[in-house]
Amino acid sequence: MTTTDRLLLGPGPGNPYPEAVAGLARPLLGHMDPEFIAVLDETMARLRTVYRTANPLTLPISGTGSAGMEACFVNLLEPGDTAIVGANGVFGDRMCEVARRCGAEVVRIEGEWGRALDPQRLLDAQRAHPHARLVAVVHAETSTGVRNEVAPLRALQDTDTLFVLDAVTSLAGIPVEIDAWGVDAAYSATQKCLGVPPGLSPVTFSPRAVARVQSRATPAQSWYLDLALIASYVAGSARVYHHTAPVSMVFALHAALGAILEEGLEAVWARHAAVGAHLHDALPEMGFPLLAQEGHRLPELTTAWLPDGLDDAALRRALLSDYGIEIGGGLGQFAGKAWRFGFMGHSARERSVVTLLGALRDLR
Repeated sequence: MTTTDRLLLGPGPGNPYPEAVAGLARPLLGHMDPEFIAVLDETMARLRTVYRTANPLTLPISGTGSAGMEACFVNLLEPGDTAIVGANGVFGDRMCEVARRCGAEVVRIEGEWGRALDPQRLLDAQRAHPHARLVAVVHAETSTGVRNEVAPLRALQDTDTLFVLDAVTSLAGIPVEIDAWGVDAAYSATQKCLGVPPGLSPVTFSPRAVARVQSRATPAQSWYLDLALIASYVAGSARVYHHTAPVSMVFALHAALGAILEEGLEAVWARHAAVGAHLHDALPEMGFPLLAQEGHRLPELTTAWLPDGLDDAALRRALLSDYGIEIGGGLGQFAGKAWRFGFMGHSARERSVVTLLGALRDLR
């Protein structure tokens, strides 16, 4: 069994769209080449469509989803600011830590792992801290398979507090409505539902988030992720060099976004929903109870409890070595107790579910 035979059904990366793989093989161009700049511009336009936003500052950051997270926090926070962060999983915890390292005072809104956060708690926290610089929450928590309700946070638009959204596992998998929900800054990652290898983090900043970047009293603590500088490269008629763009990755993202938009964004959401529903119906019948709260389960990332007596590591090794299927183990408090199944991007196909379920039946 070679690595080319892997069926990637873990929390990411997933199997890329064939169009993305073809994009990686395009002849290399310089990152200041007018032909590449045209592709970059079209990629950013396609990202606006998928993010459902008109934000001019929408671009792929060089780096994985964690780089996008840092880009949002280091550009919007200064030492002494207050950041309100919802934490009901690993990635909410990570946002708290990144905000702390920016010198912010973190107001942590704790939630039970496996259950959705009540958005009213975040709004109440903002009312208690009206000068908070931002409220941040994970839309699709990859560690638990929970979808947090975020649309009510649009009410933050009536305050001076910015709304930051982690859309790493949700973008192009379930509806993400940046403008309709009043999101000021969001970040995602290419290796999830966008169906591209890991290496880029699409971000989008609203006009009032851009105004915050431009009005900082101190420069962003990261030169590499400073959007005040990067904006001069991705926008305007005169492109100013900042750092070498990952040209081939942009080609791959451009191609995958083209495939998504050709299929139709709503159709892509429906495909993920159908595959997730099949898996959610089948796993409990096989003795794998679903972990995430009913009504808030992600179709693209499913968590399930392991049946008693099953060896987590040994079974996942067998799936990989005997069937070429990769799935994810539990994180944090779920380590060794639960599995994570990712059906994202090109991997979100009926044949993927059938293949996985057949392998699980054989192993049981």
